[in-house]
Parts: sequence; structure tokens; C-alpha cells
Amino acid sequence: MRLGRVASQDGVAFVAVEGEGAEAVVREIAEHPFGNPSFTGRQWPLDDVRLLAPILASKVVCVGKNYAAHAKEMAEITGRPGAGDATDPVIFLKPSTSIVGPGANIVVPPNSDRVDYEGELGVVIGRPCKDVSAARARDVILGYTIANDVTARDQQQLDGQWTRAKGYDTFCPLGPWIETVLDPGDLALTTEVDGEVKQSSRTSLLLHDIPELIEWISAVMTLLPGDVILTGTPEGVGPLLPGQTVSVAVDGIGTLTNSVVKKG
Repeated sequence: MRLGRVASQDGVAFVAVEGEGAEAVVREIAEHPFGNPSFTGRQWPLDDVRLLAPILASKVVCVGKNYAAHAKEMAEITGRPGAGDATDPVIFLKPSTSIVGPGANIVVPPNSDRVDYEGELGVVIGRPCKDVSAARARDVILGYTIANDVTARDQQQLDGQWTRAKGYDTFCPLGPWIETVLDPGDLALTTEVDGEVKQSSRTSLLLHDIPELIEWISAVMTLLPGDVILTGTPEGVGPLLPGQTVSVAVDGIGTLTNSVVKKG
């Protein structure tokens, strides 16, 4: 099932997205998409609604340097040879206020000279959980979505930590929906800027796979329904400029596209 969130002439609702192309429709979910959702009976053509971020997360937990080639790339970008060395997962948070949906603008802040794209696979949590073993990890997953961990790279290097660089409003595009039936073990992930491929990798190259990440993160903090884990970005990160369009595609889910604008 594809779960989404839309704005229609009747307001905002969680929906199930069914069908393809011009025939696609969205069916309104009563209350929330967790567990076994029930439906109100209302539906609209997908072309008649606006897709929003598919979930309202209390927090976005991100994993840094989870592809070996990207870890090496970051060592080169930062000029720190050990920047890619990590035995355990490296995690950080993006605020819920950074989340936007497909089609929304990524807003470049006026005090940054370099804002980068980082295409990623996102994991959406489906139930409250703590201290989840890797063997049980799939039991707490609602589904999978696409994310762009937008980063003010110059501020990341200047600050020596990542909160400001990762935390601006609009710096966490999610969507276009959540795919609940998917094997995430070996999916193609591609990022394009104005149609030019910038990142191309597969989730089979993750250094720490999704069950391991859920075990590691849930040992640190309680995960709540709707929380999102960004599993890491592959090599090929680079700058976004106002006027450009960035698209992240993941096999089995779809494509997340956003435009870039300058604040002010």
C-alpha cells in the first residue's frame, strides 16, 4: 500500500494512493495511517490534490557516512583524513520543522554560500518502540519513503557539528508517499539536478543495514509512530543553486522532486 498525505478542496487528509498515471486516485483514511487504517469512502483523482509530506514526524533521525564511498568523499571535502572513520553508526537529528513535501521549495538561507543535496532512503516507524533487536526491526516499520537531507555544507564545516547546517526550514523534503510493501535490501537510488545524474547507488551498499540502524537508534531513544530514519546518502553530494530542480528516485517508491529558491 502507498500511504500519503494530501491537501484537497476538503482539507488535509491521510490517504492511500492507488493506480498509476492519469488513472491514479487517493482514498481518504479515517484518522491515521497506522495499524489497519479504515477509509471514509471519499476519494479524489491524484491529479486533483496536492501531495504533502507523507507523515508528521516528531523527529527525524539521520545516519551519517553510511556508504563507504560517501565517507571517503566527506573526508576529502572536509580535509580531515579520519572524517570517514566510524565503526558504529553516526546519528544526528533534523527538526520536524525542516520537513516539506514533494513540489515544495527548498529555501537557501542568505547566510550560506553552499547548500548541498543528499538523496536518501527513509524508513518510517509504525509503532512506539524502544530497545528493538535487529531481528524484530521489521515489526516496527510502517514503510519506506524518499528523503533529501539538504545541508548547508559551509556551515557544517564552520560549526564543527551539524545542527544548524541540517536544521533549516525546508531542509528535509520527504515523499512522495510511503510504500509499505517493499524489500529495501537492494534498491537503486538516484539523484538528479536539472536532469543530470549526480548520485547513483544501491541500498545494498549501506554499511549499516536498516535492522542494525533500528537496533542502534532505539537503544538510544524511544521511536514514535511517524518518526523517520534517514539511512544515509551515497557519494556524489554537491551544491544546489536557486532556480535548479532536484529529484531523488528510489526503485519501488517513486521520485521526490523539489525546486530551489533563495530566501528573501
